[in-house]
Amino acid sequence: MTKADLVVKIAEKANITKANAERALNAFLETVEATLVKDGKLTLTGFGTFVVEERKARTGRNPRTGAKIKIPATKVVKFRPGKLLKDAVK
Repeated sequence: MTKADLVVKIAEKANITKANAERALNAFLETVEATLVKDGKLTLTGFGTFVVEERKARTGRNPRTGAKIKIPATKVVKFRPGKLLKDAVK
């Protein structure tokens, strides 16, 4: 499903225009991003939790040449599904 498909589904379910659905979705995505940048964690009860975690620096290998390379530390966003979402997917 693409963002455009999601906008159509939201518009149908909420009985609003596609333009309003897109504005709502964009506002949600911007809010999630801002919250993760500021707090590092966002919990949507029953749905799941988005959390920013630190990935340590490590040594990797270039698959083409076999040479060792240093992979720097970085932050990654992880999602942990909640119970309601897990049960719905089963």
